[in-house]
Amino acid sequence: MLYQFETNKSNPELALENYCKIFPYQQDIIDYASFLINGVKTNCNVIDDFIKDACEHWKVSRIALVDKNILRIGIYEMLFSEDIPPKVAINEAIELAKKYGNEDSGNFINGVMDRVFKDYYKERQHENVQ
Repeated sequence: MLYQFETNKSNPELALENYCKIFPYQQDIIDYASFLINGVKTNCNVIDDFIKDACEHWKVSRIALVDKNILRIGIYEMLFSEDIPPKVAINEAIELAKKYGNEDSGNFINGVMDRVFKDYYKERQHENVQ
């Protein structure tokens, strides 16, 4: 749904609604998908800044759309969702990349997520010291 939003600027909530009309679903999964979609959309600029900072010499626009959206979901879970431990968010992002990305996606996602994790928490520790 985020991929659809990125490629043709369609409403991801509408895509989720259409999915529910066609396929069987569990409400708790749809609720979580809606939570992720809204969270990523709301925080996309901040999340993309984290991706940009973690990808030295690589523009966010050059990242494959599948990988970029997996990173967005993983970073949103890691930094904005209090219910998901950071290591779990990283591992889930890597597994999604292995399943839906290309042969290098898992390693790429692992590197970016690890860098965001270290940079973000290093920054937070520095803020707490001051």
